[in-house]
Amino acid sequence: MGHREVLMGNHATSWAVKLARAQVISAYPITPQTQVVEELSEMCASGELKAKFIKVESEHSAMACLIGASQAGARTFTATSSQGLALMHELLFYAAYGRLPIVMTDVNRAMAPGWNIWSDQTDSLAQRDTGWIQLYCESNQEILDTTVIAFKFAEKVKLPVMVVYDAFFLSHTYEPVDILDADDVDFFLPPYKAEPKIDAAFPRAFNTLTPPSSYMEFRYIMEEAHHNAKKVYAEIADEFYQKFGRRYDPVSTYKAEDAETLLVTSGSATGTARVVIDRLRLAGEKVGLVKMKMFRPSPVEAIREVMGNIDGGKVKKIAVYDRNISHGLGGIWASEIKNALYGVKTAPPVFSFITGLGGRDIVPETIIEGYKFTKEHAIPEKDFYWLGVKV
Repeated sequence: MGHREVLMGNHATSWAVKLARAQVISAYPITPQTQVVEELSEMCASGELKAKFIKVESEHSAMACLIGASQAGARTFTATSSQGLALMHELLFYAAYGRLPIVMTDVNRAMAPGWNIWSDQTDSLAQRDTGWIQLYCESNQEILDTTVIAFKFAEKVKLPVMVVYDAFFLSHTYEPVDILDADDVDFFLPPYKAEPKIDAAFPRAFNTLTPPSSYMEFRYIMEEAHHNAKKVYAEIADEFYQKFGRRYDPVSTYKAEDAETLLVTSGSATGTARVVIDRLRLAGEKVGLVKMKMFRPSPVEAIREVMGNIDGGKVKKIAVYDRNISHGLGGIWASEIKNALYGVKTAPPVFSFITGLGGRDIVPETIIEGYKFTKEHAIPEKDFYWLGVKV
């Protein structure tokens, strides 16, 4: 039987990795993810988790270790944040293009300078073209569940998966978490059987020089795998729901059935937005919430279905709250949504708001301010707007 504990988000990750029976863990400590690997190192040292814990001198080396271990057939895990994730950048391509099912937690932390240990999503979203699947979490329960899902997902599609959540708002905040039963997880997530893999009895070459005559075909196959991953994720999410009773769709809604305006969030700000939706609904406002969980592969079809009015919906406007920024472009989630809706004739205008950078709180008043602005304007007159900036 499973049980319930009050866990910080980082320890929810550690429990999930233990339940997944990871075999090789390699990481370098960096705030705010340090407790993830501290807990795992203690589990390994005590024998509670039968895994090899590799201590390294940098995040670059941590990923290098896991690439070798995964290529040899082990179930692997690491965790990082911010500058540490940036240091891994070169090897993220090797992991993804090598089709290695490594699972990594990224605890969202702002990029320096200015030096900042608090949350925003720019670190993970900056890695959007490396070929990693990215899944974002709203709560500590979702962290544990998504991490277990990630191992199965990665191994099914032979692609690495990044599980992402907000620094401090989740990583260091304690919430009640239902710990899954180990036997149930073993049934849901059977042992990993890698093929092909490094094997002295059957010598193979991996990641060799690839000339122009075949390089594009590798990228074509990779893109097909990402496209197929959306179907595979839906199947795994449904299996998880049937077994454990919690559903995690790539795109989900809250009180959006008759909404004329949709507010779009990701991560821990979604919980705050739910409170705002309830408050606005009591005031008679026709507003609903869209929660973005999957960033890569981009859930284009789901975005169009939920936000594009393709079935004769009544959505008149969309407001996207981005805790990130792509300088010279604006909010990354907003640009992704605009791209997905391009060419959909019934799609409403998208208002893009940037807020919460560097760990600044996204409070209900911040979300309401964006909603009121969206309601008062027929169309956006700028590519994006700032909320809460002190200028």
